[in-house]
Amino acid sequence: MQEQPQLHSSIVAMVSLASGIASNHPAMGQCQLQRLRDIGVPEHQIDAVIEIARHIRDEAVEKLDTAFDEQSAQAKTAVIAESEESCGCTPTASGQSCC
Repeated sequence: MQEQPQLHSSIVAMVSLASGIASNHPAMGQCQLQRLRDIGVPEHQIDAVIEIARHIRDEAVEKLDTAFDEQSAQAKTAVIAESEESCGCTPTASGQSCC
């Protein structure tokens, strides 16, 4: 098996920082942030990593919230339909409920 070179420590720290932020890890990559600064990674690169990670995190939360809201609305509609069906009530000709 051929020996592959290891990732540079700055790349590992950036990936770790980004994943910590994107996953809402409690430490939020603070150790990696300091490591990046200590090895001289420019602040604009660190800022870019943080911005991308936050965007991914926020986008994921938004999509989860949307999916939850859609499922909640569907469940509510199903419950209403079941309750109308269960009482055996049909609407009047003008659409009024008799239940």
